[in-house]
Amino acid sequence: MGYHQPQQIAKLSVDAGVRKAALPLKSMLVLGFLGGAFIALGYLLDIRVTAGLPKEWGTLAAFLGAAVFPLGLILIIIAGGELLTGNMMAVSMAFLARKVTLLRLLNNWFWITLSNFIGALFVAFFFGHIAGLTASGHYLTETITFAGGKIEAGFWPSLVSAIGCNWLVGLAVWLAYGAEDIGGKILAIWFPIMGFVAIGFQHVVANMFVIPAAIFAGYYTWFDFLANFVPVFIGNAIGGALFVSCLYWIAYAETMEPATAGDKNLYQFNVRKVRR
Repeated sequence: MGYHQPQQIAKLSVDAGVRKAALPLKSMLVLGFLGGAFIALGYLLDIRVTAGLPKEWGTLAAFLGAAVFPLGLILIIIAGGELLTGNMMAVSMAFLARKVTLLRLLNNWFWITLSNFIGALFVAFFFGHIAGLTASGHYLTETITFAGGKIEAGFWPSLVSAIGCNWLVGLAVWLAYGAEDIGGKILAIWFPIMGFVAIGFQHVVANMFVIPAAIFAGYYTWFDFLANFVPVFIGNAIGGALFVSCLYWIAYAETMEPATAGDKNLYQFNVRKVRR
């Protein structure tokens, strides 16, 4: 399997962030819808796998659910989609490289947040509620348990948990950029995503599915959803933008130099500096 060195991944992340920020609105909305729906499908698969498992299995059940959850990001990276938490890393890298303005970054985050929410809500309502896949029996119990755990955590625990989540999700996207074939990308995505789900960290787009799924079943309120959304969004932004983008930019900024003396916004990989 071919792969890129971390210094090269830094440049690939900048390039990806530029492409994401430059997408036309129609593409952002369509790909964002798909991104939210794919993450929701991964969560739905988690619920369907774990709901009927014996309690005696303990954390093994959580691991099995975590093992199938990465389906969502695999679909996004390989089939195509836009995910807010991944963009919090990639577009931030482009911003730090001065190739994307703050306004373009915020514009991208806004529309991807909105379209991710619509996609996740679509799966929660039509597949979870109308089709009954989260609305009865063990599946409803598991959905309520997941949603309740997110909502009842409180503001600061949710925020800190979300930092850990997008540290790992950002790294999953980072590693996927480093792989040159589909098999490598799947493995790169699987381990960090499995890790954050097994640990129990909070992911803003995943919560856009599971909390509304519980609401549609008659549990909790939209105010509960909003109270969870705010700290998890902030924490995910910190995890992706600061703990991945900013730290790697600090580490590798000197390995990239302007492509021309007159254009300091165009960066290229400087192999000589990396080999020192």
